[in-house]
Amino acid sequence: MNRVLDFTTPMLPTNKPRYLMGVGSPDSLIDGVMRGVDMFDCVLPTRIARNGTCMTSRGRLAVKNAKFARDFRPLDEKCDCYTCRHYSRAYIRHLFKADETFGLRLTSYHNLYFLLNLMRQIRQAIMDDSLLDFKQDFFEEYGYNLPNAKNF
Repeated sequence: MNRVLDFTTPMLPTNKPRYLMGVGSPDSLIDGVMRGVDMFDCVLPTRIARNGTCMTSRGRLAVKNAKFARDFRPLDEKCDCYTCRHYSRAYIRHLFKADETFGLRLTSYHNLYFLLNLMRQIRQAIMDDSLLDFKQDFFEEYGYNLPNAKNF
């Protein structure tokens, strides 16, 4: 994807929004922005949420796993979304195990909030002229393996 964006994005008008469809993972959003993409849309955050997977500052979390049955922490301790402020991993896991659709909604809300917050942070990093540093720090905490983050 990045090689294609490196080739095609410079050909697009700079005075119009640049749209990339079907991209929704944090690494791809950051890489897309670094290559001049302005807008994204993707089913990934809600699709994985419906299967019990949450995006967190430390990487993906599969809340349906048995190890979360007695884990009363929020999905992401660095997140201030409604889900993280009011519900624990244990409770959300219980909702999934009981086939309660409320669990799907809570995890979907969390994942969307996570990505919206990520994009806010990216915009701030652009304004601070620190996008490369932001990428490296984010990838390191999220758990992505970056042999050389400075060379995006």
